[in-house]
Amino acid sequence: MSGVSPARRVAYEVVRRVFEEDAYADRAFRSVARELDARERAFAQQLAYGTVQRLRPLDHAIDTLGRRPVRKLDPAVRAALRLGAYQLAYLDVAPHAAANESVELVREARLERAVPFTNAVMRRLAEGIHSLLDALPEGPLKHSYPEWVWDVWRRDFGDAEALALMRAQNEPLETVVRLVRGELDGEETDVPGAFRVARVDERALAGGRIWPQSRASQVAALAVGARDGERILDSCAAPGGKATMLRGDVTAVEVNDDRARELEDNARRLGATNVTVVRADATDLPPELDGFDRALVDAPCSGLGVLGRRPDLRWRARPLPGLQLALLGSAAARLRPGGTLVYAVCTLNADENEAVVDASGLHVEATLADEWPRYRHPRRPEFLLTRPDVHGTSGFFIARLTV
Repeated sequence: MSGVSPARRVAYEVVRRVFEEDAYADRAFRSVARELDARERAFAQQLAYGTVQRLRPLDHAIDTLGRRPVRKLDPAVRAALRLGAYQLAYLDVAPHAAANESVELVREARLERAVPFTNAVMRRLAEGIHSLLDALPEGPLKHSYPEWVWDVWRRDFGDAEALALMRAQNEPLETVVRLVRGELDGEETDVPGAFRVARVDERALAGGRIWPQSRASQVAALAVGARDGERILDSCAAPGGKATMLRGDVTAVEVNDDRARELEDNARRLGATNVTVVRADATDLPPELDGFDRALVDAPCSGLGVLGRRPDLRWRARPLPGLQLALLGSAAARLRPGGTLVYAVCTLNADENEAVVDASGLHVEATLADEWPRYRHPRRPEFLLTRPDVHGTSGFFIARLTV
C-alpha cells in the first residue's frame, strides 16, 4: 500500500498538469481535489500552488544538488522532486516525510529504476537547499520570476521597488469580498462595499450575497461612475464582477461562449437584472451597439498585478498592448460625444498602461485621482495605480478618458 498522502498526490497531479499539459493551476486543482476534506484540500493547494510559484529556485536547487539537469529528468521524477524540494525549502515539513513521499510518487509512476536517484537527490536537498537558496542574490531567480518581469519592474519602478513587488506577490494578500446584499462578518475598507474577511463564505457566495473581488478591482468599476438611466458598455465583461457593480442599462460583451454563460449565471445569481450579455468580439462590435454614455474596458493583459493570486500566470504572462489599444478604440467609437471611458488593466507595466492611453489620443480626465488620492499614480498623477507592495491589494492601472 502506498504511503503517499491524498493531499500530496493531488498536488503532484496539479504540478504535472501545469508543466506538462499547460493547464491552469486553479482549474487543474478543482478537477482533482474534489474528494479531499477541508484540511487536506488546504494543504494540497498550498503544496501545488507554492511549487508552481517557486519553480525557478526549486529547479536551480535540483539542478545544482541533483547534478543532473531538470529538463532531462523523466516528467514524473521532475514533478516529485519539485514537490519535495518545495516542502524542504518553504514549509515546516519533516525532511523524511517529504523525501519518502517523493520517492513513493516515483514508485507509483512505475519508475522503480529512478527510485534510488530520487532518494539520493532528496537527501542532498534536505542537507543543502536552505544554504543554497539563502546565498542567492536578490533578484528574479531567488524570488522566482521570469527575467523579463524583473526588467520591466526595474525600468518602471527601480530596483528596490521591483524587489518589493516580487516579495509581495509571493505572499498571500488580503481576502476581500464585495457585499451585494445582507450582512457579513468582515472589516470595512477604504472602498465602499468592500470588506476584508478571514475567508470567503461559500454559502453566501452561492446565494449571491457576496462576490470575491479585490479593492483595486472594485475601484475600477466605481471609477466608471455609472448612473441609473444611462447606457453602459462593458466590453470585456466576464466573469462579471465589475459588470454587476454598474448601474444603468449595462451591455456586457464576451466573445467566449463558456465565459459568456458563466457571466450570465453570475449576473443572475447576484441579482444584476440590468445586465444584458452579448456574445461578440469587443474589437469588432455589432453595429447596433452604439451611443453609449459610458464604457468600461477591463482589457486582457499580462496580469503582472495579480501574480500572487494566480501561481502559474508568471510563467505564461505576456504583454498585449496591441489588443488593448484595439479594444480601447473600438469602445470609444461606440460612445456618444462627451461620453466617458474607463480603461483598467490588472498589470504593472507601463507598456500596457500609460503608453496605451497615450497612444489612444483620448482626453484624460485628471479628476479621477482626486476621487481616489490614496491610489494616485506616482509618476502620472492623472491616473490610478494600485500596488500589492504599497496598498496590499492587487495591482491595477485605471484611467478615465473622455471621447
